[in-house]
Amino acid sequence: MSDRIDRIRKLLQAGLAPLECQVEDESALHAGHAGAASGGGHYRLRLVSSRFEGQPRVARHRLVYDALQEMMQNDIHALAITALTPAEAGMAP
Repeated sequence: MSDRIDRIRKLLQAGLAPLECQVEDESALHAGHAGAASGGGHYRLRLVSSRFEGQPRVARHRLVYDALQEMMQNDIHALAITALTPAEAGMAP
């Protein structure tokens, strides 16, 4: 596992206390892309957190971006985010 994925997980744990946190590095799929040339990676996230309760999708994404703020300028070029509440993920309360 990469250091970036470890850092992403740690920041998300600290900021959102997710019940589920899946991080996939899709950077290899974007080789040659202008963003890839800058060194920033492409990642797919699936998060389940009670912090998303009552929040619309845009607000949920903002919470994720806020948690990862220190990595957004250089380490992360793109994020594909699935942000669910425990109920939406089918998890019992």
